[in-house]
Amino acid sequence: MSAYPANLPYGRHAIDEADIAAVVEVLRSDWLTTGPKVSEFEQAFAGFVGAKDAVAVNSGTAALHAAYHALNIGPGDEVIVPAMTFAATANAVLYQGGTPVFADVEPDTLRLDPLAAEKRITPRTRALAAVDYAGQPCDYTALRALAEKHDLALVADACHAPGASYQGRAVGTLADLSTFSFHPVKHVTTAEGGMITTDDSEFAQRMRSFRNHGITTDHRQREERGSWFYEMVELGYNYRLSDVQCALGKSQLNKLSGWLAQRQAIAQRYTEAFSGSELLAPLKVQPDVSHAYHLYVIRLNLTRLTADRAAIYRALRADGIGVNVHYIPVHLHPYYQQHLGTAAGLCPVAETAYHELLSLPIFPTMSDDDVERVIRTVSKNLAVFRR
Repeated sequence: MSAYPANLPYGRHAIDEADIAAVVEVLRSDWLTTGPKVSEFEQAFAGFVGAKDAVAVNSGTAALHAAYHALNIGPGDEVIVPAMTFAATANAVLYQGGTPVFADVEPDTLRLDPLAAEKRITPRTRALAAVDYAGQPCDYTALRALAEKHDLALVADACHAPGASYQGRAVGTLADLSTFSFHPVKHVTTAEGGMITTDDSEFAQRMRSFRNHGITTDHRQREERGSWFYEMVELGYNYRLSDVQCALGKSQLNKLSGWLAQRQAIAQRYTEAFSGSELLAPLKVQPDVSHAYHLYVIRLNLTRLTADRAAIYRALRADGIGVNVHYIPVHLHPYYQQHLGTAAGLCPVAETAYHELLSLPIFPTMSDDDVERVIRTVSKNLAVFRR
């Protein structure tokens, strides 16, 4: 049976009684923010991915901003960013006064193309931002070699990929700094929230100060020492994540492995159902990765269809299948065209893919009936538009 008889969303959070109890416990405690649950969640998340340090912040965007801050990205610096990502990956570079430079993606996976990235490197390049698109880790062997060759930092925008792995190594340990999001459609939610993992203790300390206005200690630390004194040593932001949210996140983390298996099982059913279709193609999954499947993305074969993606999107939505599109290439957004002078033609692989993309519903609480409904409805609609 489906819990979504009318409209099946593309993604959805899951909250159970253990999550509610964890939040209620904090609400009845002395600490609602900057308390013990923050470090407990950080330690649990670092342990889950195998990183030495994890720093909690109030969004995935804040995680990216803190990572670029830790690297001292500033005016005159460039960061290579894939065109196929959410705007925050590039926006956070601008927050630091740097310049995002867009590189194209691999046509079969839509991950950052290492060869395209290398072509964008200049003497001003300071870092590479690798986006684990849809939940599939990037080619970190190639990207790490590129970073070392040009003395660049490697940042992983792993907001789609908690629990994924590359060549047996967990996402969260593959870059100098790895960022995660806890938005409700992600694998684990804190309502809104983010995390950065790193093995560099200096980066971790700098980001903890950055999330707290650039102040060297937080309220709980001062309370434990019986001190009022603090110093602001740099310009930071209020990017703190509350104890209430961290309690929810820690509870959710206990279920991540099971949820990940459910996502992978749904993806396998989609892949088997659509294998060999002339009307659509799932993205390729490389053999050396374990895919986290935040998204299940298909590409429409528009040469075999009488309608464009927009019409097919509307038809599926009308049939109650909440498909979505991820993403408009960032360099095509009006802000970037107006302020950075980007334009169509800069990243042709991403631009072509954009017109063909649809994200199908995938989240752990989907029933077998829900999955079958998606397969049946997609197949039916594409058959109507078959050329």
